[in-house]
Amino acid sequence: MDRIIEMAWEDRTPFEAIEYQLSISEPEVIKLIRREINPSSFKMWRSRVKGRATKHQQLRTFGHGRFKCSRQK
Repeated sequence: MDRIIEMAWEDRTPFEAIEYQLSISEPEVIKLIRREINPSSFKMWRSRVKGRATKHQQLRTFGHGRFKCSRQK
């Protein structure tokens, strides 16, 4: 549970990476976040994440690689 919330909170971790690693879709992640954190934090997170290019693989403009830093082996 904590790892899902952590990954969802990170701006550069796309929902597709969460689904790939943990088999939880974006709507399920949103439901989980809504249930587990306080309402004001959820509103802040949702407004920040909504439409953010880095949270959606198709909207990303940078090169290849799914969810791995270029300096990571």
